[in-house]
Amino acid sequence: MNEKDIFVALTTCPDAETAERLARELVEASFAACVNIVPGLRSIYRWNGATQADDEVLMILKIPRDRLEAARTRLVSLHPYAVPEFVALPVSGGHHPYLQWVVDSTRTPGR
Repeated sequence: MNEKDIFVALTTCPDAETAERLARELVEASFAACVNIVPGLRSIYRWNGATQADDEVLMILKIPRDRLEAARTRLVSLHPYAVPEFVALPVSGGHHPYLQWVVDSTRTPGR
């Protein structure tokens, strides 16, 4: 395992309850090792030809490369937005024991 095998993925949710529900689903199903939920986000964006502004909650997911596509697919299937954000960034300069924990935490029996 090297640090490039770990990704940090970002998504937003309309509220904390939705974010917690999604986070629990992703962690309990071993798609993500950890999900941080950050309240207090204000998003300004274009949607349907107009500028929109909404309060949102940011989710920060820690995912190994081999679970990334499955995590994206699962998140999109559960997400209330028509076009949910899912942006994955490779880790650089991570603490090796933590990165190993990410990998180990997403292993389920039979995987």
